[in-house]
Amino acid sequence: MQIARSKAAAVAAAVSIALVATACSSERDTSDDAASPESFVFGAAGNPASLDPFLASDGETFRISRQVLETLLDHESGGSELVGGLAEEWESNDEGTEWTFFLRDGVTFHDGAELTAEVVCQNFDHWYNLTGTYQSTALTYYWQAEFGGFAENESEDTPESNYAGCEATDDLTAVISVNEPSAVYPGAFSLAAFAIHSPNSIEAYKEDQATGEGDAISMPDYSQEAGTIAGTGPFELTEWDKSSGEVTITRFDDYWGEEAGFERIVFRTIPDEAARRQALQTGEIHGYDLVAPGDVDTLLDAGFQVPTRDVFNIFYMAFTQESNEALEDLRVRQAIAHALDRQTLVDTQLPEGGVVATQFVPDTIEGYSENVTTYDYDPDTARELLAEADAEDLTLEFCYPTEVTRPYMPSPADLFELMKSDLEDVGITVQPRPMQWTPDYLDTTRDGGCNIYLLGWTGDFNDAYNFLGTWFDGYSKEWGFRNDEIFDALAEAAVEPDVETRVSMYEEINELVMDFLPGVPISSSPPSIAFAENVNPPTVSPLTQEKFAEGSFK
Repeated sequence: MQIARSKAAAVAAAVSIALVATACSSERDTSDDAASPESFVFGAAGNPASLDPFLASDGETFRISRQVLETLLDHESGGSELVGGLAEEWESNDEGTEWTFFLRDGVTFHDGAELTAEVVCQNFDHWYNLTGTYQSTALTYYWQAEFGGFAENESEDTPESNYAGCEATDDLTAVISVNEPSAVYPGAFSLAAFAIHSPNSIEAYKEDQATGEGDAISMPDYSQEAGTIAGTGPFELTEWDKSSGEVTITRFDDYWGEEAGFERIVFRTIPDEAARRQALQTGEIHGYDLVAPGDVDTLLDAGFQVPTRDVFNIFYMAFTQESNEALEDLRVRQAIAHALDRQTLVDTQLPEGGVVATQFVPDTIEGYSENVTTYDYDPDTARELLAEADAEDLTLEFCYPTEVTRPYMPSPADLFELMKSDLEDVGITVQPRPMQWTPDYLDTTRDGGCNIYLLGWTGDFNDAYNFLGTWFDGYSKEWGFRNDEIFDALAEAAVEPDVETRVSMYEEINELVMDFLPGVPISSSPPSIAFAENVNPPTVSPLTQEKFAEGSFK
């Protein structure tokens, strides 16, 4: 079974790559975009790393790519249930090693090519046979997390591939085989990274290589400019103007499904949340994501629309046990958990609807357990535990990110200050270590460079392994512990083909994890997204997978 790697690490690498990617700009004047009735302008929190989602792991890339490129499976609009995508129906054998996809008939790519089972296999075989720089997890995180390695691994650290091949049994039937069953299937076939590209695009990619290594990787040119990538989605890529931080997509009139409500969408990068709010208020943009909790009422009172997504994330404080001997003592970890007033954090810092987390999966995920050990706010118990562990003089370096807004973490600096105060109240000396989100923070936490730190996760699909396996299916530097009972239990759950049995196993694993306490799950919260009054917004998604084709101007 392949090792699931930290999404945080992948995001760090992907953003680092974006900084050294080949530049692409144009002379286009975009000053009238927002005024044009045909253009919907959306304020994005950051630049995409790539226009090819296979080479990315960041939400801003996926937000755009999901409008352009489609996956074999999808999620219901506004929910997390798997439904057909490019495949109308799908099935697997009893062992979970063969996945058969029955494709829609009459689907064409933006360049006029037809969707066939051979094209599906061409995509998967292309990914499987990548070599050189493409085998870096910075570029192919999701492939390695869901399918393992490649046809010929070039590093001993790359896991063996679980992909066994793809066969087109007729024009519209593709059978994808894997060596071992896994809990990541069929959810993996809904991931934006595995969207299906035109066969002409696949052939063009082979002439365009990524170069470099480590953090100095240059993306292939095709992934940094519109023109080569063709999908089957309701929009096609028109332009990426890096000088103005805008990606433009245009309605595809030959789309197989319902026609998109917007003729054109411009994704404009505005990193600062306050600046995004002001741009909406002044009419420069028609919508933006990750609304600060304190801005929701202000926007609603002014007539803007601020729909809230369902909860599908976890925000947590992680312990890197190997970084500080005291953290290897369970009593110290328990003391920290009891020291944190998580209810106050939720009440004062998170959007309405946020809840205190009891485990490392939200209660909307199958496998959530009602029987985990809980750690209520109890400063006296925290002090007693520290005394029992002879850790009354404990000093911890506390890392937190700056200049960032995440769906699960709206204001990291404010959250840090409250947690710092709670820890100091029970006698723990806190050494603050603020860092820029990319690359410093994510690189440092990934490499085990913090005693305690703040991170979170928004699920890719509704399976508890997508949460638990991401963090705890094996040793990693960012957590710095070894617990074979947890590792082995996750390995067994990952290959259990019966869903009901697997869900029961997840419940037990949640209980094991919370007894061991590798960190403190803080909260789950429903992030908000804002739209102008003259917009019919798309249905909001708990997976942050909004389909902008559903939107229109009133």
